[in-house]
Amino acid sequence: MDPVTDSQPKVVKSDEEWRAQLTPAEYQVLRRAGTERPFTGEYTDNKQVGVYSCRACGTELFRSDAKFESHCGWPSFFTPLAGDAVIERADTTLGMRRVEVLCANCHSHLGHVFEGEGYATPTDLRYCINSVSLRFEPAE
Repeated sequence: MDPVTDSQPKVVKSDEEWRAQLTPAEYQVLRRAGTERPFTGEYTDNKQVGVYSCRACGTELFRSDAKFESHCGWPSFFTPLAGDAVIERADTTLGMRRVEVLCANCHSHLGHVFEGEGYATPTDLRYCINSVSLRFEPAE
């Protein structure tokens, strides 16, 4: 996996604008790369058919048909909606190397992607995404 770091956000807002738009919990995760507690997010166990979008800017990110049960405490997907929907970049916080996942449109933090964990998915990837980073739109 080669993290992408060279693109610029299409949606640019000041910190003050983000704080006014987002709840404190949304702001902490989306703009400060926080993490919600495991097994507390509204979409962890969601099995409805539909599309998951970025809660900050509305960009479509993941489809329900790519969501799978990882039992990790956060919604997990094996692929984003399109290759350019998310940005992946190296994250060395917490004394380990991980790959952070950001919305390509507004560069909000979504979660992390992990590779080679042995899940029976087509990609062997687990996009571990915070529910608070997402908004779900059920299919009609």
